[in-house]
Amino acid sequence: MQGTDILQAHRFIALGPGPRLIITGAVHGNETAGTRAIEQLLGELQRGEIRLLRGELTLLPVCNPLAYARGQRMGERNLNRRLQPNPAPQDNEDRIANRLCPLLAAHDVLLDLHSFRGQGQSFSLRGPADNGGALEPFAHAAAEARLAAHAGPARVVDGWMDVYASGVERRRARALAAGRRADEINEDVAYGVGTTEYMRSVGGYGITLECGQHEDPAGPQVGYHAICQTLALLGLAELPLAPPAERFECLSLVDVIDRLHEDDAFVRPWQSFDALHEGEPIARRADGTLLTAAHDGRIVFPDVSARPGHEWFYLARPSERPL
Repeated sequence: MQGTDILQAHRFIALGPGPRLIITGAVHGNETAGTRAIEQLLGELQRGEIRLLRGELTLLPVCNPLAYARGQRMGERNLNRRLQPNPAPQDNEDRIANRLCPLLAAHDVLLDLHSFRGQGQSFSLRGPADNGGALEPFAHAAAEARLAAHAGPARVVDGWMDVYASGVERRRARALAAGRRADEINEDVAYGVGTTEYMRSVGGYGITLECGQHEDPAGPQVGYHAICQTLALLGLAELPLAPPAERFECLSLVDVIDRLHEDDAFVRPWQSFDALHEGEPIARRADGTLLTAAHDGRIVFPDVSARPGHEWFYLARPSERPL
C-alpha cells in the first residue's frame, strides 16, 4: 500500500523522440475517477497491450496520498491552490508541491483528471488565449484547444485566472476598507494557481478534465477515454483518434461572487452549469440584499459550504473562443 508520504510516479520512455506527457489523478483525495482510469492504462502498458511508440509518459495516479488515504478532498489544505515550490514547506501540500512542480516542469503536456461533488455532465477547463500579459502569458492555445476538443466532453470552460484575479482585487479592497492588511492566502492571485496554471507558467500546456460526479460509475471510463485520445493525438501510442464532437458548449467565466457572511444563502439548491436568466434571483445576503443574474448564462461551482471571504459561486456566459 502506498504511504501517505510517498508519490508513486510510473514513467515510460520510448526510444524515439516525442512529446513528454504527464497524467495526474487524485489532486483531491476524494476524486478517484482519474486514479482508476490511470490504473487501467498502467496495467495495459505493463502487460504490453498498449505500447509507447515515442516520447515520454509519466503516470501519477495519486497526487495527494494523505487526502486519498483519508478519502477527503484535502490533506491539510487545497493542493490545487497556490501550487508552487516552497523552500520552507509549512504543510503536507507544500511538501507535495516541492516534488510535483519540478515533475510538471519536466513535461510538455498535462492531462489532469478530477471529478466534482454535484450532479452534472463532464467538462474540461482550458487556459487563456495566447498572450504576453503579466497574469498568465501563454503561447499554446491552439494545441490546448485541440486537446480539449479530442478529450471527450462537449463542454469547455475558460477564463479562470482572469476572473480569479478580479475576485482577489475585490477581497483586497474589502480588507483595506476594514482596516486590515490584505494578507490572507485567498487575497493573493497566486492562490488561483493549480496544476494546469503552473504547467503553463513553465512553458507547457494542459487541461483539467472533470470526469463527472465523484461516485458516477461512468467517471473512470470518461477519464480513460480522455487518456487514450490524448495518447493518440500526441502520437505516443497507436490508438484510434475519434473525431471531436460536432458541437461544443464553450463558456467563459466572467465573475466570481464571494460569500461574506455565514447567513448568506442561495435561494435554491443550484447545480453547476444550471442556466440563469437576466434578473433571476441567485442568492440573498445576510442583510437581505438579493443577488440576481446580470445577464443570461450559467452558474458554475456553487459552494454551499464556502467560508465567509471565499469564493461562493462563479458566473459564466458563452465564450468568444470556439474550439
